[in-house]
Amino acid sequence: MRTLLITGPGGSGRTTVAAATALAAARAGTRVLLLGTDRTDTLGAVLGTPVGAAPVEVAEGLTARRVDAGEDFRADLAALQDRAASALGLLGASRLDPEQFGPLPGAEELSVLRALRDAALSRAYDLLVVDLPPAERALALFALPEDLRRALGRLLPPERQAARALRPVLGRLAGVPMPAEWLYGTAARWDTELAAVEAVLADRDTTVRLVAEPGPAGAEAVRTAGLGLALRGLRTDVLVADRVLPEDVGDGWLAGPVAQQRKTLDEWRQTYDVRPVAHLGRDPRGPDDLTALAVPGVPAAPGASASAASASAASASGASDATAGPAVAEWPVTGLPHSRISSSGGTPTADDGVLVWHIPLPGARREELDLIRHGDEIAVTAGPFRRTVPLPSVLRRCTVDGAALREGELRIRFRPDPRLWPRTP
Repeated sequence: MRTLLITGPGGSGRTTVAAATALAAARAGTRVLLLGTDRTDTLGAVLGTPVGAAPVEVAEGLTARRVDAGEDFRADLAALQDRAASALGLLGASRLDPEQFGPLPGAEELSVLRALRDAALSRAYDLLVVDLPPAERALALFALPEDLRRALGRLLPPERQAARALRPVLGRLAGVPMPAEWLYGTAARWDTELAAVEAVLADRDTTVRLVAEPGPAGAEAVRTAGLGLALRGLRTDVLVADRVLPEDVGDGWLAGPVAQQRKTLDEWRQTYDVRPVAHLGRDPRGPDDLTALAVPGVPAAPGASASAASASAASASGASDATAGPAVAEWPVTGLPHSRISSSGGTPTADDGVLVWHIPLPGARREELDLIRHGDEIAVTAGPFRRTVPLPSVLRRCTVDGAALREGELRIRFRPDPRLWPRTP
């Protein structure tokens, strides 16, 4: 299944573009699932058909549904109490009635991630279109699986899991049931589910489509969003310039906004494949207006089967290694002045000199960048975003020798540590 994640600044029309994109793909013969993530039914207002937690057929080939964080939270709370029944009994705690509680902070984000994973595993559709929250929240959502998995790995590292074998002995010595088994089991289950979400985001059939209005505010929002997406290693297929005003406005009051619009579009075209969508002069409502928008289509994934994302997510969901960390980013390492070395291979010697790790960060500014190395990991801060990734194996025996921002790319220099690297005779 191809997955298209649509986001942009708040109020930019991303929900309208998501609905129009899904409708156009369905009319082209693609089986489409349109997933909404807003608490209110903004999708239903645009489509002209109410959309809830249950899938509803909006048009031929187009099914829509909306994430229900409240229902997911109540189901999770009931399941957690069932798994922890022995521990709750030991503490004398009363069971909670899930119907009396609304979702806690963070439950909405986890519901969206779960819905994304489940939809990607489905074989009933060819294309998944996700109407994500505004870009700032969407980028935090993209970071959540990796950050949670790292936290789980720190809290329950592999060496501590050896204590699971002592659980029966400890239980007899203490005279009470030990909750360790369900604790480790829950952590392993969460790790597996988060790994499946990471697999969907990392799949080559998953792309992000940005939506923004061309203008000063939209330009800054796109720069920030593009920086966050690059740091996460997510691919952007097109930038939809929404609500574009006609050029032939004469010298009236619209001449100023049109000039700003033209300048922003020219700047965007230097980095993105920009697809303008004309302003209809009204808020689009219903299939006819969505068709009139003429949004860009969704091409077939190059060199990938239709079920690649499903297979990737399914592989992750069946993984048994609950302590595996995040995958190394696909950022190349080069040797200066010698041959290019991939981030996953190559065994240069200390005589090869300086190695450079290239991290694409289009739109980054020097004053908003920061680097901190922690053992075999490095934390990269770019503007409001931060990501900690493991160093490629070729760099773990090196010391950081400096960094520079060149042509939208952060280049971190490493020098082989002669105490750890072999020297050629």
